[in-house]
Amino acid sequence: MGQQPQVIELDVRPHLRKKLEPFQIIMDTVKSLDKSDTFVLHATFKPTPLLVLLKGKGYRNKVEQVDKEHWVVTFIHKSRKDGFPNEEGASEPGTEEKTEQLHDGADTDSGEPQVFKLDNRGLQPPQPMVRTLAKLQQAKPGDTVVIHNDRVPMFLIEELQALGFSYEVEEQEDGTAVVAILKTQ
Repeated sequence: MGQQPQVIELDVRPHLRKKLEPFQIIMDTVKSLDKSDTFVLHATFKPTPLLVLLKGKGYRNKVEQVDKEHWVVTFIHKSRKDGFPNEEGASEPGTEEKTEQLHDGADTDSGEPQVFKLDNRGLQPPQPMVRTLAKLQQAKPGDTVVIHNDRVPMFLIEELQALGFSYEVEEQEDGTAVVAILKTQ
């Protein structure tokens, strides 16, 4: 007999208030989930890029704002028979549109490799990393995602290495960093 479904809760609000990057903690938690588990995330803001990223990994979500700086997102795997009451509203309508607007405007139907540019400067962690990984999820093999961050994104670099992406980092004179990531797979 299989493992009983569990509710796994993760509160990253303390990390976010200290300006720490909780993305790795979130992704480690997601990797440990069984498809029957329910993952409940507590954050200080609505983690829209994470919703897109986890949707690409097969998770549906329900978002609830409990307080000004307390958002609760419940994730379940799409293979589960039980769902959220309003399935269409559960996966954040408009998310695809918001991320598509990040495209640099090139013709996506040409079959040619595309370059997507993301300006992540000024965003609070984990938004730059989640936003970048979400765009990489949407990109096709051969496409390049170019990001401009407030600093060299060390946690993202570790994740890119783990995922097998090739990348180039260019530190700028103002302390920011531009990273070009090639999607090879």
